[in-house]
Amino acid sequence: MAEREDDAESLVLALERGDRRALGRAITLVESERPEDAERAERLVARARTRSSASVRLGVSGPPGAGKSTLIDVLGRHAIAAGERVAVLAIDPSSPVGGGSLLGDKTRMARLAGEAASFIRPSPSRGTPGGIARRTREAVELCEAAGYSLVIVETLGTGQGEHAVAGVVDVVVLVVIPGAGDELQGMKRGLVELSDVIVVNKSDGAQRAAAERAASELTTALGFFARTAHETSRPVLTLSAQEERGIPELWAAITARVAQARASGAFVARRAAGERRSFEEEVEQALRARLAGPELAAERARLEGEVLAQRLTPREAARRLVAKLA
Repeated sequence: MAEREDDAESLVLALERGDRRALGRAITLVESERPEDAERAERLVARARTRSSASVRLGVSGPPGAGKSTLIDVLGRHAIAAGERVAVLAIDPSSPVGGGSLLGDKTRMARLAGEAASFIRPSPSRGTPGGIARRTREAVELCEAAGYSLVIVETLGTGQGEHAVAGVVDVVVLVVIPGAGDELQGMKRGLVELSDVIVVNKSDGAQRAAAERAASELTTALGFFARTAHETSRPVLTLSAQEERGIPELWAAITARVAQARASGAFVARRAAGERRSFEEEVEQALRARLAGPELAAERARLEGEVLAQRLTPREAARRLVAKLA
């Protein structure tokens, strides 16, 4: 046990020194689904959290083909030029065979990957709903412990179901493309409602006028998605990540949003709400694991038989199974 504690401590110390390989190993550990790694991962995250510095967590979401990766590549380099250290956690679809990341490379953000002040890590979703991976929050905390002042989470890109990122980050940027007005109506009370900044990307060439029209439509439509009666207006910007145009304005909108949230207390409240949600999810996961475990297999099978024979209702059978956990 002492050896493992020392190992966790040495890994955290390596993170503090800016060792990117150590950060990669640490994230691999917390993402591991092997039971023998769980306790060590918990200890590592607990120690890393005590060393986390002030940072901004930024979520970038949007439908496939919206240009999220290109935007992050440009925005990340702009942030570095402004003095930030940038970590990117890119959630990728998982391989149906090995469970690993299908798109796990840095080729989509090649220029950002070449910056000494950057760290890019693809993480397989492993079927986790909500557009992020199960351990994304812990991976963010490890990046913070390693001194990254801006941690960007790029969601899977599956559309309106990508709500989970809002519980992990401080600011959500939704990336859409010209023609987004109809798409917004389809999303209704999904990710649009949770976004803090909306950008219409690919505003270049023949698409520029269409992008301006889409931004105008989005600005009007956002009036129907107010989250609170006193909410400040959410900016809708047009830009071209390909041409690297509009990036300073996006960065200014993000930093202004963070400043407003810090001043009002919303920043701390949002972090606390995310922690609460994470705790509830961990409790649910732990209960599911216990209920599906081998120690209750026989009782679960017996109660299922009682339900199928209509001697017990599903509700009563479930109550009896849960009671076995006491």
